[in-house]
This record gives sequence, C-alpha cells and structure tokens, in this order.
Amino acid sequence: MLGTAIRLFAKKPKPKMGPIELKTPPEQRLTITRVLFDIVKEHGPLTVQDTWEHVKEVGLKDLKGKQHMKIVLRWMRERQKLRLICNHVGQHKQFLYTTWFTKPSTLNSPAGSIPVKQKKPY
Repeated sequence: MLGTAIRLFAKKPKPKMGPIELKTPPEQRLTITRVLFDIVKEHGPLTVQDTWEHVKEVGLKDLKGKQHMKIVLRWMRERQKLRLICNHVGQHKQFLYTTWFTKPSTLNSPAGSIPVKQKKPY
C-alpha cells in the first residue's frame, strides 16, 4: 500500500497544452474549416479516418496531409465549431467528430464500424 502511494506521487503530471496557432493564411484557413465543417455536418458523426476519406474525395488541395487535418480539427474543437464524442463498446473506444447542433439521440456510428452502446433506461 505504501509503495503504491509513493509510486503514485512520484509520477510527473501531464504537461498542459497551449492553444493551437494555425500558420496557414486566413483565406486558406477559412476554406479548410468550411469544407471540414460541411463534411462533418453532412456525413457526421465521423472518425478521423472517415473524415480523411471524405476530404480525399472532395480534393481539398489546401490541406497538406492527414496530420494537418487533425490539427485543424483540434483547432475547430477549441473554437467550439466541432465537438468530440466517445463511444464505449466493451474495451474499445471510438472517437467521433460531430457538430454542436447534432442532437445526441441522432448520433449513430458510421457504417462498418463499432456499434454504439445503448444506455439502459432506469
């Protein structure tokens, strides 16, 4: 018990992450965020991989790659344009991007992925 407490207090806390500063010009940023928001609004809730597939279909040339898209998605989350929800299914977690305007009762997982766990009514 004492050893567990010592190990617990010996760990360093996770460093705080600062706000994201996008280095793209405002015109490109506006184009990227509009396209990503429209994709999530039309097809959402989406995982990062599903979002990337839709971006490739659209052919958005301003995005440099998938990592750049993930940074922009996080930036949009900070500004409350998108939100991230988590579906728990057993040991698995699935993170989905959705708009703030999507009602929780209409949230379904995309086809071909892990099913959404239903809550039991009390």
